[in-house]
Amino acid sequence: MRLIAIFNQKGGSGKTTTAVNLAAALGEQDRHVLVLDLDPQASASSWLGVKDGGRGLLDVFTDGLALAGLIQPTSADGVEVVPSSTWLVGAEKALAGEVGTETILRRRLAALKGPWQYILIDCPPALGLLTVNALAAAQEVLVTVETHVMALSGLARLLETLDVVKERLNPDVKITGILACRVNARTRHAQEVVEQLQTRFGSLLYHTLIRENVRLAECPSFGQPITLYDPQCNGATDYRQLATEVISQENGRTA
Repeated sequence: MRLIAIFNQKGGSGKTTTAVNLAAALGEQDRHVLVLDLDPQASASSWLGVKDGGRGLLDVFTDGLALAGLIQPTSADGVEVVPSSTWLVGAEKALAGEVGTETILRRRLAALKGPWQYILIDCPPALGLLTVNALAAAQEVLVTVETHVMALSGLARLLETLDVVKERLNPDVKITGILACRVNARTRHAQEVVEQLQTRFGSLLYHTLIRENVRLAECPSFGQPITLYDPQCNGATDYRQLATEVISQENGRTA
């Protein structure tokens, strides 16, 4: 089982889009995937057809509730979800002053048994307790980056955060890859940002680029991943290509 946190502490970088559509594309390739929605906005849950996850995940953090009872099916073959809800906003306040709160999720996941080859954690767009729990639990981190020059400075801070987590909480966590999202290939600016990413990160940057695509923006409203909503569009093609790259790493290409 590969446990991958999809992470960027900046909003709008493509985390939820990647969690949902990578999961669906992996499912198409006969992988069993569990999406763990750790964002109180619950966008991934809604996208996968779960309108309200209730207070289940909050109770996982505060009352020791097992994750297994929260798992729900989705319309995508091979994909299940642990849904979130706005209740999860209360986790940070409820756990203030408690000892060992950074590793609660790691302990809950260690007790979870199932058929999944992948668990994908959709992290919140902030560096709070929930995100730290995801990074402390993960084996790998997939970093999503918007192709904008301002995102590059944010990426430097993100890598510093990962170094701190690795030093203090999870020495085994690796960056499995950096994914350029919302790429507008018609603009020179986006091309320059991708070139800078390639120069700086080399093989850590996925070959796949997630192109700007209106169908990707539409499909959350219909509760379907892009592979079901419009299987022939660029967004579906890109996420299938990313899934193929991720699967090719199963023999251990992380750094």
